[in-house]
Amino acid sequence: MHADEVATDAALVRHLLATQHPQWADLPISRVASAGTDNAMYRLGDDLAVRLPRIHWAVDSVDKEQTWLPRLAPNLPLPVPIPIASGAADDRYPHRWGVVRWLDGQLATAEAVDSLSDVAHELATFVGALRTIDPAGGPIHSRGAPVRAQDDGIRSAVAALGDLLDVETFLAAWDRVLAAPDHTGPPTWFHGDLGDLNLLAVDGQLSAVIDWGTCGVGDPAVDCRIAWNLFGPAEREIYRTALSVDDATWERGKGWALSAVTGVGYYHETNPTLVEQALRGINAVLDDFRRARGRDAAGR
Repeated sequence: MHADEVATDAALVRHLLATQHPQWADLPISRVASAGTDNAMYRLGDDLAVRLPRIHWAVDSVDKEQTWLPRLAPNLPLPVPIPIASGAADDRYPHRWGVVRWLDGQLATAEAVDSLSDVAHELATFVGALRTIDPAGGPIHSRGAPVRAQDDGIRSAVAALGDLLDVETFLAAWDRVLAAPDHTGPPTWFHGDLGDLNLLAVDGQLSAVIDWGTCGVGDPAVDCRIAWNLFGPAEREIYRTALSVDDATWERGKGWALSAVTGVGYYHETNPTLVEQALRGINAVLDDFRRARGRDAAGR
């Protein structure tokens, strides 16, 4: 997916384990198919997984997850991938890497769960619990900063996409996001990348929240993005009500859904699953904007 990503395979994983964690070196190793962009994942035996950053910008997430997930997990109502061990770079692999607890399940797409309404309730409960955890000393990530900081990149990405989007409506919706006030309350924890690619389900029920590389403390609006890239209007309202999201935060959450446009061009040929999710969220926001604009016109 990246021109300068590091190639990995099961043989590399076995080498790293043999030289650094030999107690696991003889376990079966198999690559996990994933639309994730930052890490290559390998299942290790029945109970473990190895995560290898595939690109330089993902390296810091290893240390972040190793440090913070054990502290967050006891306060959360759904399982997260608890780190078990860390690994160092060597002459065959240039980055730090990690071993985590394997979590069973399939991606929690709309087709994989029994009720998106239930998922909306459960996920709102999860996010609400995450927000109550003491943010002191927590990591900083750009997804906890004001969404308006993405303005230049978003406008450049939209201009390059041509017919893939309704550019005029997109920019009008984005301008409405920019008019929303920035977060003025205390920083809170956020996951930063909620969506069906980072949620697991077992037997039709939400079962785990994975991939915490973008977590941090700051403006929690980014965790409203899932309302647009997974839920329909009814579930969206359930999620918003359960989280008691105010108008400005909701608008900034739309902005984070729109910000996925920066990956559409980049991953268009290499990661169609991710692009489909991004466009689903973007188009849901644009549809909502069109409806609101229609109501405003009718009220004049």
